[in-house]
Amino acid sequence: MAGKTVVLTGASTGLGRATMSKLSEEGARIIACSRTESTLAAAVAEVNAAGGSVVAVAGDLSDDAQVGRVIDAAITEFGQLDVLINNAGVGYGYRQVRPNSMLALHEAPLDEWDHVMGINLGSVVYGCRRALPLMIEQGSGSIINVASILGMVGHHDAHAYTTAKGAIINLTRSLAKTYGPFNVRSNTLAPGYIDTPMIAEYTEYLNAEETKASWGCPMGRTGRPEEIADAMLYLASDMSTYVNGAVLAVDGGFTASS
Repeated sequence: MAGKTVVLTGASTGLGRATMSKLSEEGARIIACSRTESTLAAAVAEVNAAGGSVVAVAGDLSDDAQVGRVIDAAITEFGQLDVLINNAGVGYGYRQVRPNSMLALHEAPLDEWDHVMGINLGSVVYGCRRALPLMIEQGSGSIINVASILGMVGHHDAHAYTTAKGAIINLTRSLAKTYGPFNVRSNTLAPGYIDTPMIAEYTEYLNAEETKASWGCPMGRTGRPEEIADAMLYLASDMSTYVNGAVLAVDGGFTASS
């Protein structure tokens, strides 16, 4: 990743934080974005103290203008944009902030539906629209859109979440077809149940000896953020120059056995 500039959203915690650390270790220059400025600043300071080259840009990624400010920062700070990782999103943990955000369709208030869709899908659309002209002009680029295995299978609730993640998968396929001729690759990374704050309320249950064999993951455990970061590195780097339009499920085999 040496010499490559990355825009990484949702960078302050969980998968984004692990990815920021991994890509920084591999020499990437990073524009790191998250909504909460204090949390983002602390994460970026830690990575930079270890020798990284990361610039923090806080913003609400459900707003196109603020996404534009993040993309512009890559050009202002580093003169190019090689990789866009659309990782920002909200999931089950967001119920602590907005209790009605993860309900089934008939229960979900429309304002909550629109709010979740704006963060989980809108941020991806806005980021790609802003990044693509830059990547087309330079004749290269890698876009990684983070979906979820719940965008690949049906689920009993969190329907705004699952709808957004499913849409991300097919949008990414369409981007791969349209922009592949410009040497711009677009791929989806679909994490399974990863030990992050997003699923903190379920982690103990999923990993308990008496339940880990029954909830559907052949490997019998939740994933680690570092395991997602390794997959991000693969898709972001020149190790994957012929990978375009793929959906990489990093889920311990959950979807294979669903």
